[in-house]
Amino acid sequence: MTPPDPSVVRIDGPWRHLDVHANGIRFHVVEAAPLTDADAAVPPSSRPLVILLHGFGSFWWSWRHQLSGLPGARVVAVDLRGYGGSDKPPRGYDGWTLAGDTAGLIRALGHTSATLIGHADGGLVCWATSVLHPRLVDAIAVVNSPHPMALKRSAIVNRGQRNALLPSLMAYQAPRWPERKLTRHDAIELEALVRRRSCAAWQQTDDFAETIRRLRTAFQIPGAAHCSLEYQRWAVRSQLRSEGRRFMAAMDQPLGIPFLHLHGENDPYVLNDPVSRSRAWAPAGKFLTVDGVGHYTHEEAPDEVNDRLDQFLGQVR
Repeated sequence: MTPPDPSVVRIDGPWRHLDVHANGIRFHVVEAAPLTDADAAVPPSSRPLVILLHGFGSFWWSWRHQLSGLPGARVVAVDLRGYGGSDKPPRGYDGWTLAGDTAGLIRALGHTSATLIGHADGGLVCWATSVLHPRLVDAIAVVNSPHPMALKRSAIVNRGQRNALLPSLMAYQAPRWPERKLTRHDAIELEALVRRRSCAAWQQTDDFAETIRRLRTAFQIPGAAHCSLEYQRWAVRSQLRSEGRRFMAAMDQPLGIPFLHLHGENDPYVLNDPVSRSRAWAPAGKFLTVDGVGHYTHEEAPDEVNDRLDQFLGQVR
């Protein structure tokens, strides 16, 4: 079977596809069409920038509902380094470089700052960019993405979070085999992972069926599975190196910008404990629970998430 071409992620919709060069590589970026006549009359660079950053195993498509549901801003969703239609370099999957990617994208898009919204791994990029490039970040909102120190501490002391997080994270440390497991049989294991972490109601919808089809295809783009696993490998291996200790030390400071955390009530992967512990690094932030959904909160309950994000962005602007 011939692997899919990266062009499969250039899906038609009320948005446009861009190639943006930043931090030494090319990113595939999807920009929402203006939602109102007032928005259309304003040059894109004059509207506040909102960047959407996806999580593990996904690509920009996970933010389809937010691209068309957040008026008043210039909203763009990005294929992270190594994913979808973006370049897939052999290195750069550490927190420092990923924060540099986002900082570079803000500048390359013609802005001096942005609000960042991220899910899971994309949320980690939000946390890191806000600390390492503070002048470029106006605010951050994350979905099921605790502060990295809160997640680490929770995995050490909380048995439930440890059992939820470590089996897959440790299994991904082996060379080559995880890539084969996740991509064999048309990436059916990726579908199984999404099903384990999402609510049953969403799984019965046409939206879920379409999303799974697109995720499985995009994950088989050459290099995508390997690059996605490099995020997970750095997260573990860096803890044994000075690089990881320096990163955690840099992250150990409270946020001084507006912050929102949305947590799926039934998320089996990110439990309440690390979310609660994250308050120590965002003491003035808002922590809200979305009832009845799992790890993919922004896809499982898009209307409620859009309402929450729109209120948050209104307070930032």
